[in-house]
Amino acid sequence: MVLPTLDEAENLAAVVARLRAAAPDVDVLVVDDASTDGTAAIADGLAAADPAVRVLHRQGKRGYGDSLTDGFRSALEKGAPVIASMDCDFSHDPDTLPALLSAIREADVVIGSRYVSGGEIRNWGLYRTSLSATANAFVRALFGLPVRDCTSGFRAYRREVLEQLPWSRLHSTGYSFLVEALYWSTRPPGRRLREVPICYAERTAGQSKMGVRQIVSGAANLLKLRLELARGR
Repeated sequence: MVLPTLDEAENLAAVVARLRAAAPDVDVLVVDDASTDGTAAIADGLAAADPAVRVLHRQGKRGYGDSLTDGFRSALEKGAPVIASMDCDFSHDPDTLPALLSAIREADVVIGSRYVSGGEIRNWGLYRTSLSATANAFVRALFGLPVRDCTSGFRAYRREVLEQLPWSRLHSTGYSFLVEALYWSTRPPGRRLREVPICYAERTAGQSKMGVRQIVSGAANLLKLRLELARGR
């Protein structure tokens, strides 16, 4: 499990504890982007107490997509057969991880989905709900992706999928990385994608990292990719 963190001191220890209880065989890689609230020290303490927890400290240029990239590559180097990702704020329920891992037995990519039967969003207002639905409709129209929840960060991949991603062609360092990674994951014929229903809950501690700047930058990166594909590059 790749767990990107940026100022998640209020959530990290509890999220890792829940993950380890829900899926004891899963190793946890905390990828911290130079947090200033003590998250890095908490992560180091968790790693010192539990050999199944590792920490990757990142400095310099930072971003959610870059964190996942470095985390995925580190997990691949360690030989992980399945690599998952989720948010560290309890918006993704750690207790749902076993359902994703069960589904990956017969799939190549599994998405924890808010938009399939049984999925839901809890404690979001009309603006956030409408924004998410619009973003997913935009992405599906742009790339023809055969899934309902294209922007979910709660996923599991077989290592072969990540090994074959064209890393040099990914433009996004932020949250739109999720869409780019999903697009390239679907390219080889015969790839098996599954969506598992989840309940996405608004965080109750810490601050959201998603803002207008990230949304605009992400949309621009996706349009850039679409243009490149249209030109056959």
